[in-house]
Amino acid sequence: MRQCRERTAREGWTIAETYSDRTVSGASLIRSGIQSLLADAQAGRFDMVLCEALDRLSRDQEDVAGVFKRLSFAGVRIFTLSEGEINELHVGLKGTMNALFLKDLAIKTHRGIRGRVEAGKIGGGNAYGYRVVHQLDARGEPIRGEREIIAEQAEIVGVFFANMPPGKARDASPPTLTVTASPAPPANAGTTPP
Repeated sequence: MRQCRERTAREGWTIAETYSDRTVSGASLIRSGIQSLLADAQAGRFDMVLCEALDRLSRDQEDVAGVFKRLSFAGVRIFTLSEGEINELHVGLKGTMNALFLKDLAIKTHRGIRGRVEAGKIGGGNAYGYRVVHQLDARGEPIRGEREIIAEQAEIVGVFFANMPPGKARDASPPTLTVTASPAPPANAGTTPP
């Protein structure tokens, strides 16, 4: 946002509002920031949107076209630091490029997770019964995917599986585990290196 504020100051533009969707995927329009931006555009609160690049509004090909259409209908122009004023050509070409980027990113992410699992590491976030092990390799880089068992929680996990009736879906039993066990780790707990 800093670069957008600097550009706004250079151009003498007035900032009506700032919108942000940090940590939420740009592949979806189910984001509070973009929804507020679209609602405020319809209400006539501003006549221009400035963002770093078109993919900051959306990386989904259909969604970026829809955002462009809705903003255009409201009389709102889109400017980006990297592309300038956005038109239909940008929407078509950059929308396609952004969609391809997301597809490629998904393939690479899946490949990376698979490689971790094949190396005997945990592929995702922290699971109940495990603690993240923070270690550095010889170069001082974090070693990712290492976990150690938490003995007290391992006992509870053992009881959980021992008491599961044959053929019963695992999803049907977690409320019992939640009531009898210590709470699950909070989201993203221990997933970052020290």
